[in-house]
Amino acid sequence: MAKLSGNLQLTDSRGRPLFTLREINSLEEKEKENIYGSIIPGSLFKRFGISEDSFLTACRERAVRFIAPSGLGVVRIHVRINPSDRDDVFFLEIADTHYHQMELSLCVINDPSSPRFDVDVDEHGRYNFFSTSGRNIPEEIRSMEAGLYPNQTHRGMRMFGEFLGNFERFVDSLGMEFIIAEPLSYDNAIRYEKYGFDYISGKKMMLDINEGFRPGNTYERRLDGSTPFRRPGFEKTVRGRSWAIHDGILNVPWDGIRIYFQVGKRAGVDTFPERETEPERPA
Repeated sequence: MAKLSGNLQLTDSRGRPLFTLREINSLEEKEKENIYGSIIPGSLFKRFGISEDSFLTACRERAVRFIAPSGLGVVRIHVRINPSDRDDVFFLEIADTHYHQMELSLCVINDPSSPRFDVDVDEHGRYNFFSTSGRNIPEEIRSMEAGLYPNQTHRGMRMFGEFLGNFERFVDSLGMEFIIAEPLSYDNAIRYEKYGFDYISGKKMMLDINEGFRPGNTYERRLDGSTPFRRPGFEKTVRGRSWAIHDGILNVPWDGIRIYFQVGKRAGVDTFPERETEPERPA
């Protein structure tokens, strides 16, 4: 049963309750697209003139694509303003779990009007799987200097909070209580904390990182200017720390961080309470 005030159990057109993505994926295309379309931020539809009913732009181009195979409990949503665009402005991948929870695998929201940084490919132009199979150092430096975080190809559009509100209501309407995720970088983890996530695993690592960046401690001492990503002072901000960690300053892989969000509750976790806030710089 739904728990959020005013939220109802999701049902299909015949009034049958739906409890999983797998069940939604068994519906007719239009019905399941209408359900999944409710997750996309309304601000995104308005900004790009996309119809929330037909998913068409003013130029009658289909902007939203849903990959929701019948028989599977996984969904991908792509929003691309022009078919020829290289990047989605919104990408989401979610999946059922075996424990009646929702996995938020990946959410990316790009501002297509901002410059692109090719940090998603290696020096030979091959996709690098979030820098796990090679890095593009010149592009990473350009991205960092422009004020972006690791793995960002574009500046964001500040719509994640709106998305998460929609997503929380959607998950609640399926009778699920928890959203689980795996932050891809240090700044992702801190950002998830801000929105009310807590840790399944990795909280000690986050606290150890904070301690290690305190004045005179191991990671702070490694900010010696030996690379562009290890500059003195980077310990003071989320962005600085995230780039240093991306550069390998921990000497261990960024791995094993699992987080969860409980519908209707905010955990109030903050593993970097003394951080300085950087003024946002346009990319």
